[in-house]
Amino acid sequence: MISFRKLAKISLILVYLVIVAGAVVRMTGSGMGCPDWPKCFGYYIPPTEASELEWEANKAYKKGQVIILNETLRVARKDTTTGIEFSAKNWEEYTKHDYAIFNPWHTWIEFINRLLGAVAGLATLLLAFASITYWKKQKKVTLLSWLVVFGMGFQGWLGATVVYSVLQPFKITLHMLMALVIVAFLLYIIFIVNKENKRITYDKPTFLIAVAALSLTLVQVILGTQVREFIDHQIDFLGPNAKDLWLQDPTVQFYVHRSLSIGIALINAALAYRILKFNLGHLKIYWIFFILVLEIFTGIAMYYIDFPFGSQALHLVLAAILFGIQFYLVLDAIKPLTNLKTS
Repeated sequence: MISFRKLAKISLILVYLVIVAGAVVRMTGSGMGCPDWPKCFGYYIPPTEASELEWEANKAYKKGQVIILNETLRVARKDTTTGIEFSAKNWEEYTKHDYAIFNPWHTWIEFINRLLGAVAGLATLLLAFASITYWKKQKKVTLLSWLVVFGMGFQGWLGATVVYSVLQPFKITLHMLMALVIVAFLLYIIFIVNKENKRITYDKPTFLIAVAALSLTLVQVILGTQVREFIDHQIDFLGPNAKDLWLQDPTVQFYVHRSLSIGIALINAALAYRILKFNLGHLKIYWIFFILVLEIFTGIAMYYIDFPFGSQALHLVLAAILFGIQFYLVLDAIKPLTNLKTS
């Protein structure tokens, strides 16, 4: 039987896969691939060809099924079989937005994103039920596990509002930040049920530096989403092929975001120096530096090489991974098994 901690790790991996899928959705512009929610064009399994969304005579349609008619979405009011001519009384206009375009690639990319979200939600629900066994000895494990479930539900609702708003940038940003909150909850659960003997030495300055580094990363993520919002507006205005112009005359957030990367590198260097000098045992610092180097490289590539394919998605995913590793290092620094002071 799978252990509770392994189930928590599986849930964490699935949440990260959802983040990866979300990054791919945004990179490919597939956010409106499914214009309704939670179904996709009224189907549990979306169509693969435009002909499946066309009105046809003498065809049976289920209630809630969607068609595209005269560049608008129409939803079947009830189970119905069409006659020779279109009957408007059997259909109602989709009123949440007026986006009515079918692209099979975009549809299936968005559908896979939603499918991964559903699988991750199921995993966290199983985790919550499994956490009931901790109620008597560690109530916070149970409480946090159910908070994750509610967080996933809220995240699903945010996903719906993103679709209904036709990809409003602010709501996409909020969607991303909520994903990081869920990651933090799962990491904390994994941490407090960990029974492994860690050779970590307590050092207050190290803890404070680690908290500062984590805080700067979170600020950097927020700034990065604002820069991405600006790029989204540029894409709408200049077109998807004018990559060399997307960062022309950028906002002040871009310059702050770029400059802050230097500060993040320096504070993590200071953190690594103290960890290695006093042999504190925080081996995750090596992963932090590896991810940080990749993150800076992808940022440079986007600016100087005009957004090579995949760089935006990779940049976002690396930021989420960096946040997770830094958060766990902070947890290690709060409650080490050994409490030896260093000077």
